[in-house]
Amino acid sequence: MIHSSYYRPRVYPVNNGIDSAEIDRLQELTGSATLNRTKIEEIGRDGTVCWRKVTPTVSLSLRQLEYGSLEFWQKLANKETTVTKIEMTDFKTPMVDIAGYKTDDDGDFLGTIWYPKCRTSAVGMTIGDPDAVIERAFTLIGEDQIDLQAGNKYLIQLERVIASGESGAINIVIGGGSYTNWPDPAEDPDNSGNYMLRCVKYEPGAGIDANNELIEGVDYTYDNGTKTIGLINTVAGEVYTFMYSAATYITGEEPFVDNDSDLCGLIADTASIYLQTSDYVYRLQSVSIDVSFDRFDVKEIGNQEIVQRGIRDTTVRITLGRILEDYTIEEILRGVGGLDYGKIDIREMRDDITLVVKLYTDNKKDTFAIGYKFTNLTPSGIDAGAPLNDYVTRGVTLEGEEGFVTDDENEL
Repeated sequence: MIHSSYYRPRVYPVNNGIDSAEIDRLQELTGSATLNRTKIEEIGRDGTVCWRKVTPTVSLSLRQLEYGSLEFWQKLANKETTVTKIEMTDFKTPMVDIAGYKTDDDGDFLGTIWYPKCRTSAVGMTIGDPDAVIERAFTLIGEDQIDLQAGNKYLIQLERVIASGESGAINIVIGGGSYTNWPDPAEDPDNSGNYMLRCVKYEPGAGIDANNELIEGVDYTYDNGTKTIGLINTVAGEVYTFMYSAATYITGEEPFVDNDSDLCGLIADTASIYLQTSDYVYRLQSVSIDVSFDRFDVKEIGNQEIVQRGIRDTTVRITLGRILEDYTIEEILRGVGGLDYGKIDIREMRDDITLVVKLYTDNKKDTFAIGYKFTNLTPSGIDAGAPLNDYVTRGVTLEGEEGFVTDDENEL
């Protein structure tokens, strides 16, 4: 059996030549695949003519502790580690591979489950109660789930950056030079003579055409006898990323290494919540941020692959739950905060509200860790509860479509 302690998750950005990374502080990873097969029958026949097979649908749900790191956000958006701000609009075209490296209770490595070309369809952050560990959640969608096992059991990434002064035909020898520690590629059991599962070329500065998936035999070659990849027509600055399977992993490396340098997780008391940037919100009992993307990923006749990716619309939904003591939140939503206004009419509430969530490394709040900001929010619902022998509660729901997450406090 495979215990979660020996399930090692890793994320591989598909575009922009971004390095892969392990997924730290992950609490749950759930995958669901629907094969989308339809039984075809006909009049005059008792039984099935055939099964119509269309593109499968794969959904991944990841639940992660909030630990003040922007790394996973950067990988999902296919951004460099130097980027300090991830906008909700950054998820339109980026793709990632999610891989789980699996070892059983006896220490035997069994294989890798690989979810290629996943796109982000929802993100969120939750502070469940005043004592809760803060969590964030991500939903990804794709079309494939591949189990790599036996002689193909490890998923391997090989990257080659074309250096300044290099161009033209370039050879990459697996097992030699800079790639001495890389294992030999295993043949694809479904495609005789093929060893590379995918190759993406990233050309900086090329705009929407910066990333292209290459075809073996046309855009590059592979000789299994000499373990040589032949890049045919390179230009300095390009990044070539190959994915292949192998019987072993990269020598001297592991898919997952214990991260003891980052925080284990942030607690609710490290948070500061503001409305309209500077109005601190007191007596909050819970905060829920849910961002969903109405994806528009296009196929075409004659091709089973997604050929274009986009997002029609983004919906931000934020719920603030609190014990009712005063009407500070309602005053801010009405636009009369601090004025001791005598009447709060929900019909007159504003539609340009800003919410800021600042998270610090501890409850002293001296060192900023990570923050969320959402603008142009409108109140969409107000709920009140008056339970018997208990305190009155009040919940406010805000909706919008703009926001970002950052590890630079100046951005907030």
